[in-house]
Amino acid sequence: MHSRPWLSHYDAGVPARLNYPAVPVFHFLDEAARLCPERACLIYQGETSTYQEVSDRTDQLAAALYQLGIRKGERVGICMPNCPEFVLAYFAILKVGGVVVATNPLYTRPEIVHQVNDSGLETVFCASSLYERIQSAQPETHIRRIIVTGGITPRSGDLQFEELFNTKGAKDANENNKTFAHIASFAFKSGIGPEDIALFQYTGGTSGIAKAAVASHRNLVANALQFKAWMSTLQEQQETFLLALPVYHIYGMVCGMLLGMALRASLVILPDPRNIPELLSAIQTHHVTYFPAAPTLYNAINNAPEVAAGQIDLTSIKACISGSAALLEPTKQKFERLTGGRILEGYGLSEAPTATHCNPLQGENRLGSIGLPLPDVDAKIVSLDDGVSEMPVGTPGELIIQSPQVMLGYHAMPEETALALRNGWLYTGDIARMDADGYFYILDRKKELIKPGGMEVWPREVEEALAAHPQVAEAAVAGIPDAYRGETVKAWVVCKPGQLLSESELQTWCRERLAPFKVPTRIEFRTELPKSSVGKVLKRVLVEDNKT
Repeated sequence: MHSRPWLSHYDAGVPARLNYPAVPVFHFLDEAARLCPERACLIYQGETSTYQEVSDRTDQLAAALYQLGIRKGERVGICMPNCPEFVLAYFAILKVGGVVVATNPLYTRPEIVHQVNDSGLETVFCASSLYERIQSAQPETHIRRIIVTGGITPRSGDLQFEELFNTKGAKDANENNKTFAHIASFAFKSGIGPEDIALFQYTGGTSGIAKAAVASHRNLVANALQFKAWMSTLQEQQETFLLALPVYHIYGMVCGMLLGMALRASLVILPDPRNIPELLSAIQTHHVTYFPAAPTLYNAINNAPEVAAGQIDLTSIKACISGSAALLEPTKQKFERLTGGRILEGYGLSEAPTATHCNPLQGENRLGSIGLPLPDVDAKIVSLDDGVSEMPVGTPGELIIQSPQVMLGYHAMPEETALALRNGWLYTGDIARMDADGYFYILDRKKELIKPGGMEVWPREVEEALAAHPQVAEAAVAGIPDAYRGETVKAWVVCKPGQLLSESELQTWCRERLAPFKVPTRIEFRTELPKSSVGKVLKRVLVEDNKT
C-alpha cells in the first residue's frame, strides 16, 4: 500500500473516509423537501420554487413519463440551457428509473444525431428555441417524442412540457380518471438503487469521437457527499448557490446542482454566464455564497467595470471552485480580495463525475496545484512506459485514480473501457506530478505532449510563461507538424485591450523563461480563443484551423 501524504493536510474535521447511504440521487431533493419544505429551492428570473414544490412537480412529471411508457433503464435526453425545467426533467427522469442524457444546447444537428443514436434515446426534453434543430435530426435517429418547454406549438405526437402535468393524461397516453400524481403511488421510485445507471455523460472527445461515460446513482451521490464534506464552512440550509455553469455539463451538474441539493441550499439559476451584468446582479441581489466556474468567469468578474467602480457588493461569497482550466495567481488573488472568500482550484473529469481533487478550503492553497485527493479518493502517478510502476515524488507520469465515483465504463465501447479502467484504477490520460505533501499538479494531457525533435514539451508550461507577460490576456499552445522537427510548438495569443505585441518580442520573453526547444517557433495573434461552454479553450479547433 503506497503512502497517502495528503491526508495530513486535510482541513480539520474533513474525514479521510465517508459512509455513503444506499440511496438514489433524487434522495437529496426529497430529503430536502421533508426537512425544509418551504425553503427556496430554485430562483429564476424573479420566480421562486420551494423544495416541496420542486419535489412534488418532479413526482408528477415522473408519473407522467411512466404513463408515456418510460421504464427503468430507458435513456431520456435533455437539451436545454440552465432553467428550472432542466432541473425538473432531470429529477423526474431519475425518479422513473430512466437514464439522463444531457446534451449541449450548442450542438449542431450532426452532433445531436451522433449522441442520440449512440445513447439509443427515443424521448428528449428540449427548449423551444432548439425544437427545430432536434426535429431536423429526427429522421436520422430513433427519436419518437419531443417534449418542448413552451413558446411554440409542437407538431402532432410531440408534447408541451406543461401538458405532462395535466390530470387527464398526455396525448398518446391512455385516457383515464387518475391523476398522474397518484399513479401506483410512485412505487417505481422504490425500485431504484445505488448501482442502477443514472447518467450518460458525454466526454468532449479529447481522444477521438465523443463517448458516454456511464455513471451510477452511487457515483453521483458519492461525489456530492465528498464535496459536501470538503467544503467544511458551508452549512446546511444556510447557503445560496449560483448555477452559472451549465448544468448539462458534469461540473455544473455535480459541483453546483447536486452539491446544492445535498446542502439544501437555494439555487439561483442563470441561463447565460457570459451575461456579466446579470451575473453580478444575481450575486448581489441574492447574497450568493458559493458558485463553481472556470477561471475565465472569475477573471471577467474581476475586470467588470461595475466591480472596478465599487458598485457591486461581492462580500457574501464564502467559497468558489475553479476548474476546466488553470487558475492563474493574479486571478485568484484579486477575486479573493474583492470577495473576502476563497477560490479553490480543483480537478475532475467526466469519467469520475466530477471532481477528484481540490485545494483545501481553510488550509494551504498551492500555486498551480489542483490540490489534494478528496475523501475516499486514492491517486497515484505511474510510468508513461508501463502504466504500472509508481513514479517518485516530483516525477511526471500518468495520473490514475481509484474512488467510489469512478464510472462504470463507456457505453457500448468495451475496448475503450478496458483501456481506461485497469485493475480497479481509472487511467485519466493526464500527465501530473505529486509533491512530497500530496499536492498534485497537472502538467498536460497525455495526448497533447509535444515532441519537437524528440524532446518533451508540456503545453501548459509554455502557456504559463506566455500568460505571465503583462500584455498577454490569454494563450494556448499545441503541437503542429514541422518538416524539420517532426513537430513544433505553436502558440495562439490574445493581447489585453489596447496592447500590441510582435512574435519576436514574445519569443524573446519565452527564451528568458524556457529551454530553447520549448519556445514557440510560431505565434498567431487572435482577438479571442475558441472555448467550450465551461470556458475551456478548444485546442482541437485551433489545430484544425492551422491546417486550413
